[in-house]
Amino acid sequence: MGHDRNRLARALRQTAAARVFRRIQAVQLIAERRTMGEAAQITGLTLQSVYKLVQRYLHTHRVQSLHDRPHTGRPPAAPGLTAARIGRELRRSPLRLGSRTNVWTVKTLALHLSQRYHSPLAPWTLRRWMKHLGLVCKRPRYFYSEKHPHRAQKKGPLCGNSSTSRQRRSDSLKMKPSCACFLSCVGPGPSGANKR
Repeated sequence: MGHDRNRLARALRQTAAARVFRRIQAVQLIAERRTMGEAAQITGLTLQSVYKLVQRYLHTHRVQSLHDRPHTGRPPAAPGLTAARIGRELRRSPLRLGSRTNVWTVKTLALHLSQRYHSPLAPWTLRRWMKHLGLVCKRPRYFYSEKHPHRAQKKGPLCGNSSTSRQRRSDSLKMKPSCACFLSCVGPGPSGANKR
């Protein structure tokens, strides 16, 4: 056990990663004849973690067994999606595909690609891929909207194309001014020349 303590102390001094440091420290405390509970309390690990770390170290007596094991990582997002497919979809018009805009945004393109190739794709992932491919993302433009069919009823009589609203507007133009100087400032009124 003396060789193990020296090996663990040397590794503890050389380790920069905090996670690996705590693992080595836990095993070193056990090698110094501390209890599992004390090692867990000092390092902040669970009792079960300390037990597993000691078992792992005793199996090989190598400090490398306490390091993170290699793992494959996160699975790729949208594995069937290629640069050629992204380019082909970008050349298509979003208006023809049922979108309300004539320009692709990253969000609408990600949604379209997710539906088309049956694999979830987040907008930020697509943005990262597009940057890697050398494609530039621009801010979306405004899209055309249709006027609400009941707009005239909601806005009132001064909005809309009804004859009553035109009549009211023409009546408001024929109002008599309150003072004579108004006529000289405005010019001829709707009825013809100014009378003084």
